[in-house]
Amino acid sequence: MSNPKRNALGRGLSALLENASTDVTTSEHRPSNTTNEILISQIEANPFQPRTEFEERALNELAESIKVHGIIQPITVRKMGYDTYQIISGERRTRASIIAGLVKIPAYVRVANDQEMLEMALIENIQREELNPIEISLSYKRLIDECSLKQDELGERVGKNRTTVNNYLRLLKLPDSVQLALKEKAISMGHARAIINVEDPKKQEWMLEQMLADELSVRDVESLARQENMLVSKKVEKPLAQKKSETLVEFQLTLSDKFDTKILIKADDKGRGAIKIPFRSQADLQRILDLMRV
Repeated sequence: MSNPKRNALGRGLSALLENASTDVTTSEHRPSNTTNEILISQIEANPFQPRTEFEERALNELAESIKVHGIIQPITVRKMGYDTYQIISGERRTRASIIAGLVKIPAYVRVANDQEMLEMALIENIQREELNPIEISLSYKRLIDECSLKQDELGERVGKNRTTVNNYLRLLKLPDSVQLALKEKAISMGHARAIINVEDPKKQEWMLEQMLADELSVRDVESLARQENMLVSKKVEKPLAQKKSETLVEFQLTLSDKFDTKILIKADDKGRGAIKIPFRSQADLQRILDLMRV
């Protein structure tokens, strides 16, 4: 016999909230669109909140909007005791409301245990559009580790297939430098997925350097990853190819120092290639030409 609560969880956050829709202030079942005005001073943060950093500028912009339009979407809380509530979802809206000077905030009051609270918070967090891939990956991992979910079950919770979930989880195996670049949007999810196909962490970091220096596309990185994997299978050729790549990087650094600009060097397997020397103005170009004449 199927578990009704488990089936509800499988439909995502909205089903979770709907399943926990008892309003404990009256001990009655209220419609899901019924809200209460709650004193912000009675609301405490969610200890399961996956996101701990909130951009100050975005919060201030939201606060200004709240001053003009009010709270468009009520927050969701659970009642902890007499006049005490804990946020299930909507901490950003609550913080912005405090900045806007609000005393009360509209809220849905729900009943939820700690397990449901964690799932609700994580799923609500995942559904936010501005999350970077690493934040999503960490939320997936918490759902698996702390809620004892399998990847298939997790996929049902967040509306993703197993392959997508696995691709996100694999990102957490990348070196810290690559994860940071992905988090800061210096590279895309496609770049990261291409890098992860190379097993050696040092090679992954080297590929990141090449990617940033040469502004490589996802297709370029995929090609580079294939080349690296081919070199692994041909151990005799690997040291020579690696030495050539390292030599090019050294040339780039040497020329960049000499001309005081970021020099880019590209070369194929036969040693043929090109040198790209960027300049910021006509005067900068003249400076570089003068250096070349020396």
